Amino acid sequence: MIDEFNDYRARMNDRILGHDNKVIKRFWSLDNQTYQEGALDTKTKEMLGLVASMVLRCDDCIKYHLGKCHELGVTTDQIFEIFAVANMVGGSICIPHTRRAVEYWDALQAAG
Repeated sequence: MIDEFNDYRARMNDRILGHDNKVIKRFWSLDNQTYQEGALDTKTKEMLGLVASMVLRCDDCIKYHLGKCHELGVTTDQIFEIFAVANMVGGSICIPHTRRAVEYWDALQAAG
């Protein structure tokens, strides 16, 4: 599940960026810069990104931010608090995304 998501994402990013569209490249660069260290650390920014992704109901974004949170050492207890915030802000429509997020988090944890 994890490799499939990451492989697809990398392959399609290469395809899209290979087209050399200036606007897309600039937007994606801005996205990358947003999550760099600043007044907020990267870990906090990724947790915020995860909440926003859940509220916006973007499963690909949720998986991406879960992966980054896992890399940055976010604990399972912290992840469930993030899920709680997302469900409070986003409402019950976030519940199906929470299920898929837990499944993906479990896979990340099992993979190490």
